[in-house]
Amino acid sequence: MLLSWFIMCLVVNVWSAEGSDVLELGDSDFDRRAAMHDTLLVEFFAPWCGHCQRLAPEYEAAATKLKGTLPLAKVDCTENSETCERFGQAGPSSVTLLSEANLDSFVNSYEASVVGFFSGEDSTQLAEFLKVSSALRDSYRFAHSTDVGTGLKYGVDGECVLLFRPPRLNSKFEDNVVKYTESVSVSSLRTFIRDNVFGLCPHLTTENRDILRGSDLLTAYYNVDYLRNIKGTNYWRNRVMKVATQFQDRGLSFAVADRQEFQDELEEEFGLGSSEGGDIPLVTIRTREGHKYSMQEEFTRDGKSLERFLEDYFAKRLKRYVKSEPVPESNDDPVKVVVADTFDEIVNDPEKDVLLSGDPNIVIAKMDATANDVPPNYDVQGFPTIYFAPSGQKDQPLRYEGGREVSDFIAYLKKEATNPLIFDESRDEL
Repeated sequence: MLLSWFIMCLVVNVWSAEGSDVLELGDSDFDRRAAMHDTLLVEFFAPWCGHCQRLAPEYEAAATKLKGTLPLAKVDCTENSETCERFGQAGPSSVTLLSEANLDSFVNSYEASVVGFFSGEDSTQLAEFLKVSSALRDSYRFAHSTDVGTGLKYGVDGECVLLFRPPRLNSKFEDNVVKYTESVSVSSLRTFIRDNVFGLCPHLTTENRDILRGSDLLTAYYNVDYLRNIKGTNYWRNRVMKVATQFQDRGLSFAVADRQEFQDELEEEFGLGSSEGGDIPLVTIRTREGHKYSMQEEFTRDGKSLERFLEDYFAKRLKRYVKSEPVPESNDDPVKVVVADTFDEIVNDPEKDVLLSGDPNIVIAKMDATANDVPPNYDVQGFPTIYFAPSGQKDQPLRYEGGREVSDFIAYLKKEATNPLIFDESRDEL
């Protein structure tokens, strides 16, 4: 039996066995079922990587097309570690490039590439570069050459490192290759890659969103498809980039994203339904503090509407989007209902301690965190989550971790509340 195999770095979605022509193999049946085929192509994956997410539909299509000729299979390495360890090969952290053709082939990738050029195998800078590639191999692609002439057409005339942005993202609005000329060290090269790898307007995905959203971010959502429609995808991206060049030094980052990939989030976080905008990009801004804005004017092909949106944003003329339930018509019950639109009025009342009632200076309130935007200084990870917002310290709410009996709350408030408390403890109620 000839067993062909490869490791595809992991996949976000786990394909359903139902209706699939891809065989699912595991520790318990891999050897038995693999032996049933003369030749078998196997993908070893784990459920967390965008590279294989993009491969998934193509792999499924190939399995269907080759059915009866060449079977395709997959192994989930998060559940079948024994099999994956038997066949897994990590490979070098940095690929050795022997020619200009090797270089051209390596950088013609869907992802960015980091390539070092050194004077020889004994170069101290090469040794440092390999330390960096080993440390960052899970995040970036590395290669190196011990002949600086390999990079001649990219202006290499001595030891240096070049960062090649993905060809699909090449644009006249920024350099496609960025040169690092400092002495190589893990910290400095890591910083260089981090600051340059995404460029002016990267492709936001579910895989890199946590990194990109570490800064204030404007995102244009539309039909982004770098596998089947690079030209059409870059048509709108170039219009975003043209405007972005006018504002790139003002602390706001830019990105494009596939609307279908983020449609649930757009509806949940910005109230933008699937029918809005049509083929025209929808534009939003999300700040590190969690403030959200959406462009109401239609994105025009000349970019003028985006310019006006950004001018209004920097002039603080935009109204924040806040997801909120309707304000209750009546709110006279002992437990006040808080929605996002009344949060400041009720919770952030500077004269009130907010958690419990039974005292004129204290308000007990509740809020549905699934239907309302929660301020960023309230970390809600599970339910119920209880916070105490003392008067005079509304920007520093205290997470309540105590018991859930009435006596527990009363004892806590006697300790933490800034206002004098009046409790009828004989009634043992709030």
